[in-house]
Amino acid sequence: MRRLAFCVFVVLVSLGASVAQATIFGKIQGIVHDPQHRPIAGATVVMKSTTSAYSQNMQTDDEGRFSFAAVTVGDYSVTVTQPGFDTSVQTVTVTSGSAPILHFQLQLSSVKQAMIVSAQADTASTDSVTPTTLIGRNDIAQTPGADRSNSLQMITDYVPGAYYTHDQLHIRGGHQVSWLIDGVPIPNTNIASNLGPQIDPKDIDYLEVERGSYDASLGDRTYGEFNVVPRSGFERDNEAELVTTFGNWYQTNEQLNFGGHTQKFAYYASVNGNRSNLGLQTPIGQVFHDAENGYGAFGTFMYNLDAKDQFRLVTQLRKDYYQIPYDPNPNSSYDSSGLRDGQHETDGFVAFTWVRTINSNTLLTVSPFYHHNVANYRGDPNDTPESATDDRTSNYVGGQSTFSVNVARNNIQVGAYGFRQYDTEFFNLIGNSPSMNPPSIDRESPSGGQIAAFIDDRFNVTSWFTLIAGIRPTHFSGATQSDPLIQQVVEDTINPRFGAAVRIPRINWVFRAFYGHYYQAPPLNALTGPLLTAIQNGDQLSFAPLHGERDEEHQFGVTIPFRGWTLDADNFETRANNFFDHNNIGESNIFIPVTIDGALIRGWELTLRSPRVWKRGQFHLAYSNQVANARGAITGGLICFPPSNPSCQPPLGYTPLDHDQRNTLNLGFDAVLPWQSFASTNVYYGSGFTNGSPNAEFPGPYLPQHTTFDLSVGKHFGERFTASVTALNVANRHLLIDNSLTFGGFHYNDPREIYAEFRWRFHY
Repeated sequence: MRRLAFCVFVVLVSLGASVAQATIFGKIQGIVHDPQHRPIAGATVVMKSTTSAYSQNMQTDDEGRFSFAAVTVGDYSVTVTQPGFDTSVQTVTVTSGSAPILHFQLQLSSVKQAMIVSAQADTASTDSVTPTTLIGRNDIAQTPGADRSNSLQMITDYVPGAYYTHDQLHIRGGHQVSWLIDGVPIPNTNIASNLGPQIDPKDIDYLEVERGSYDASLGDRTYGEFNVVPRSGFERDNEAELVTTFGNWYQTNEQLNFGGHTQKFAYYASVNGNRSNLGLQTPIGQVFHDAENGYGAFGTFMYNLDAKDQFRLVTQLRKDYYQIPYDPNPNSSYDSSGLRDGQHETDGFVAFTWVRTINSNTLLTVSPFYHHNVANYRGDPNDTPESATDDRTSNYVGGQSTFSVNVARNNIQVGAYGFRQYDTEFFNLIGNSPSMNPPSIDRESPSGGQIAAFIDDRFNVTSWFTLIAGIRPTHFSGATQSDPLIQQVVEDTINPRFGAAVRIPRINWVFRAFYGHYYQAPPLNALTGPLLTAIQNGDQLSFAPLHGERDEEHQFGVTIPFRGWTLDADNFETRANNFFDHNNIGESNIFIPVTIDGALIRGWELTLRSPRVWKRGQFHLAYSNQVANARGAITGGLICFPPSNPSCQPPLGYTPLDHDQRNTLNLGFDAVLPWQSFASTNVYYGSGFTNGSPNAEFPGPYLPQHTTFDLSVGKHFGERFTASVTALNVANRHLLIDNSLTFGGFHYNDPREIYAEFRWRFHY
């Protein structure tokens, strides 16, 4: 009954929220005038996506103004035509919540011919103080290795401070990130339990990565928010594409996708499958017991009921399997030679959105969603010295309501977001040696929920100065139903956020600053007596309830546009209490969430994107100098007990986290070559991770630096067929990148991979 009441409440909150910002939409507005700066009424304005057939058109009003609401994140061209004047075109990039203002000064056309005047102003937006990286479908297709089903190179190659270690994505020194699909947050509170990515990169039209400094409407996952704009079918006309790859390690990635559209309806759907003998990062230099495979389906459907109402549906279901690699040679210290473990994962979601454009200044969206997630770790029953099974299923149901309104110089947002989570978990530990305890079984059925509201205002003091202020209250409650000793966790927090952005006239540099607080809800894990006794294995351990992470961040930065180049730099500092991390059980890949008393993460970041240079290619660069430290004891999850015991006392002051890597750099270039051919490269440099267990081979505080080089070359054969060859880690630079025994264990980076990809497009 309580579950039903909560679901009804979430729906009512979503339907009844008065105003909020839509997290996948922006706005394009502008003014059209003649050479004497007199407004031109009745001019035709056409807005068209540069990557699809999606377009809208309208006429300017008596003051020469136009405004397109509910514009999806992406790149657009805006064309203005009026009899007696030259046609004028400008290109613009829309990010979530942005509202760029375009100025068109039409020139009188000559008697004999009309001209088209094209421009792209070197300006940066003052709509947001959030560092943002926008990665398009073409970027994903051209970046070596980025379009494979299980790849995250679309993130690690473009986003500063993002890297992959012990089989987990880390960004800005943390783990917890949010995935938004079509602007709808798809929650997953189970840190480190899933190995597969949220979505196949080939199904993405744009990926908007936001790194901290969020306004009150953008959530609480401090380290990163990944806002996915899925492919819609507007780029298709009853067209399909078959993608297939073949390479070493017996790897293959296949996808069949198809889509089409009419004026009112668009659809896109895909099915995919993949497998490889190189799945997870290995604990030794050799690849052993490391196969993976998966398959899935994805679909988006959009229907325009009329000029004001649009319905959007996004759905996905995928399954993945990973063998857990191990060292086949017995080791007296950390023997994993007897393990034959594997992980089975299932992930599916449905997100529906109703978009109501009330007028050019008012937009409402209502988005209920459902998310189903399974992570089952299965050990072989004959594993020695012990065999572990951890089966977890999580179901999330919730919704968000978003609506924005412009009043005078204010863009005001008020809204709500909430979900209820229901988990079931079965844990079984079997000892296969005389010294082990009897089998231990633990069954848990925890549940919890989160409700967040927000109010936020962007006040345009002038056209070049914007103030942002907001507040986000959040309520969380959760508990395990099977263990009365674990008390219910109830937390309430109010998080204020403030920001400012100013554009310097003439040079158009934008400086920004931010200060804010965040709250991240905890996982629902709990361990009861029998299992805890088995895990202890002679150690004094206890399980403490997990509480939410509370973060304080301040940041400043600058965006510098120059002749089509865009340089963005920022400095940030995040102070965390109850910092989320994870601890593995023995030598297995079963991770127990933990919270550390405090963390301090500081860094400088730099990104650079170029226009087409020499009419051939485009550069991208992402650099980060970052320090990730922690202090104090583990405060939640599997803790040392009793805390007063001298052996449980942590070192004084701050010490590096296991994934602390001071410098990371990615430099990429893609080029269009003669004879319909193309090439792309990426160079990655990492200065080395914390050396958790120094020894003679790695005596210093950090492991060795590492550099890898990726290359892809290909050719288009007409409009329907494309072939390419990709080599990742061309020099086969294979070395230990993680030896932190406390968190994650030994891991080597991936060796060289070579594969061929074929794309065939056809109509149906």
